[in-house]
Amino acid sequence: MMDDAKQSLVQASKPVIAIQGLSKSFGDLDVLKGIDLTVMKGENMAVLGKSGSGKSVLIKILVGLLKPDNGFVKVLGEEVADLPARELDALRLRIGFSFQNSALYDSMNVYQNLAFPLTMNFRKLTKKQVDDAVMEALEAVSLADKHNQMPSGLSGGQRKRIGIARTLILKPEIMLYDEPTSGLDPVTSTEINELINEVQTRYNTSAIIITHDLTCAKNTSHRVAMLLDGKFSKVGKFEEVFDSDDEQIRSFYNYNFIS
Repeated sequence: MMDDAKQSLVQASKPVIAIQGLSKSFGDLDVLKGIDLTVMKGENMAVLGKSGSGKSVLIKILVGLLKPDNGFVKVLGEEVADLPARELDALRLRIGFSFQNSALYDSMNVYQNLAFPLTMNFRKLTKKQVDDAVMEALEAVSLADKHNQMPSGLSGGQRKRIGIARTLILKPEIMLYDEPTSGLDPVTSTEINELINEVQTRYNTSAIIITHDLTCAKNTSHRVAMLLDGKFSKVGKFEEVFDSDDEQIRSFYNYNFIS
C-alpha cells in the first residue's frame, strides 16, 4: 500500500493521462461506455475488472493501436487519436509496455533482448552506451548476472523481471503493466509487486497496472479503478473502492479473496 506522504505528492502533481467520455464498440458489443479517468505524474493506478471487461481495449487506445468512437485520450499532453504516425511513434517511446507473457525473443539471450529496442530506436549509440544501459536495467531488476542466459533457462518470475528491464531500458515516463503477477506463485508475485514499487520510486514513472490480482492492486497502487459493464464504477484508494455495498464490487472482492 502506498503511504500517505507519497499519496499527497501524487495529488499535487500534474496529469499524464487524461481520459474523458471514452467509448469503444465492436459491432453491437459496447465495450467502453463513456469512461473518465485521470492518472497523475508519479501515480500507480490499478485498473481492475473481469476478463472481457475492456481493460486491454483501454490500453490499446492509450497507445494508439485502436481509435475511440467517442471522447478523447490525452497522454503526456498529446491527444493520441489525432497524432500523425511519426509523432505517435515518438510518443510510444515515452511509454513502456510490460506484456503479460514477457514477450522475450527466445532466439536471443538476455543481453540481446534488452539491447534490441535500444539499437532499433537509437542507431548512433556506441557499444559502451548500449552495454551500460543494459547493465543498468538488469541491475534495476536484480538480474545483472543473467545477461548471457537464454529465456528458456529463466524461471517465470525472472522472465517477468527481464521483460520489465527491457521496458525500462528506454527510460519511459509511463509504464503499462499487463497482468504482472499472472501465473506466478505467491512469493514471486510479492517480489514483482515490490519491483513495480521500486521502478516507480527509482524512475519516477507513472503507471497503469491492469490486473485482477487484488493483492497486486492493493500493494502497488495509489488508487484503483473498478471497471464494470464498460464504465468505471468506482475510483479511489483500495479501501474506499471495496468499502461498497455494490453487489458486483463485493462479488469481485470475494472471488479474489485476499489472505
